[in-house]
Amino acid sequence: MTGTLRSIADPCRVLVLDDEPLILLDLEFALEDAGCEPLTALDLVEALAIVHSNAISAAILDVSLGQGQTCEQVARQLADMGVPYVLHTGDLDRMDEGVRKLGGTLVPKPTPAAVVVARALEPLAIRQD
Repeated sequence: MTGTLRSIADPCRVLVLDDEPLILLDLEFALEDAGCEPLTALDLVEALAIVHSNAISAAILDVSLGQGQTCEQVARQLADMGVPYVLHTGDLDRMDEGVRKLGGTLVPKPTPAAVVVARALEPLAIRQD
């Protein structure tokens, strides 16, 4: 296999969507520790604005965003753009069928932030010639 998934010079920007500020902050710090630039959103509107205005390398998406909202719209846009994402959720039993079919890597809550970040960054590993 030849080529790279991304260049070493490309910045690693990771969207983090979670309606829980403490979880968002924990993931933000873990991403910074991993050398990435976190782009954080507490709700669907913020996340969609980030997706539309930034080059994103990967994403960590909370499935349930409160008030009946899910990350489905953001996940579909990321999938259309070829951006890998993980679904970070504690609501596995309550996810609707549309969300179950999104295809992102599933990481249950609670999982340590460093592990969630590692799972999100796995697809970005640079391939060797």
